[in-house]
Amino acid sequence: MKTAAGRLLQWARGKLDFSTGCQVMGVLNVTPDSFSDGGQFLEADRAIAHGLQMVAEGAAIIDVGGESTRPGSQSVPPAEQIHRVAPVIAGLARQVEVPISIDTSDPDVARAALEAGAAIINDITALADEGLACLAAEAQVPVVLMHMQGTPATMQSEPQYDDVVGEVLHFLLERAKRAESFGIPSEHVFIDPGIGFGKTLSHNLALLKYIDRFVATGYRVLVGTSRKRFLGSLTGRQEPTARIFGTAATVALGAAAGVSIVRVHDVAAMHDVVRVTAAVQAGQDPPS
Repeated sequence: MKTAAGRLLQWARGKLDFSTGCQVMGVLNVTPDSFSDGGQFLEADRAIAHGLQMVAEGAAIIDVGGESTRPGSQSVPPAEQIHRVAPVIAGLARQVEVPISIDTSDPDVARAALEAGAAIINDITALADEGLACLAAEAQVPVVLMHMQGTPATMQSEPQYDDVVGEVLHFLLERAKRAESFGIPSEHVFIDPGIGFGKTLSHNLALLKYIDRFVATGYRVLVGTSRKRFLGSLTGRQEPTARIFGTAATVALGAAAGVSIVRVHDVAAMHDVVRVTAAVQAGQDPPS
């Protein structure tokens, strides 16, 4: 077992302080078709304003993406992704101190984002593209490695596992070691079980129930459950924006288990959730 991840992560482009517990990553989709907020922030000025609002609400990271990865989505050409995200990242980088993450699997998009001011690479394919791994090592930026069965277009077509927790954990540990082999320091590696990415309701619940096994690896863990379909299945809330309380439950569970980052749409509410969770965990021991 690795040594537990340290509290302060610093690199040339930014820093993240985990001394107060789990940190909030705000989702900023610059897309017309994301499952929850597609089309809301296609205009750069509007996207930048929303990013600034999320920082004011407590986001420690802003995650910018120019390609929807909802179930059934199709890929977007790199040039179009760059057209969408680069002005937003540049605009935010001039105004905020928190690190900006680029949500992409494409090296060209990632390079353009880093040139615009991004400081983290968030990849749903866990650096499947060697060019992206080399870029992350060259730029010395943290990476988020996510598990996904299949592709966004196919991932929810009858996903199957013999042992979902064991298989996802094994995959992520292999990809983490592979990232390190490219020269990415272990402290720059985050692992993400990929809730909703090629998983059924029962798979998602199992991963959340045993998320402490991922934390126990010593790699920092990121979890993204915000507004997802499995929460609608559990609560009957079909509108993604109505799933805030379901999301809050999963955020509290993750924060209590030692997850380092939660990726969310509703920053202000989830910032409250992680603050209260941290306060409870930091409470005094009962008198003997």
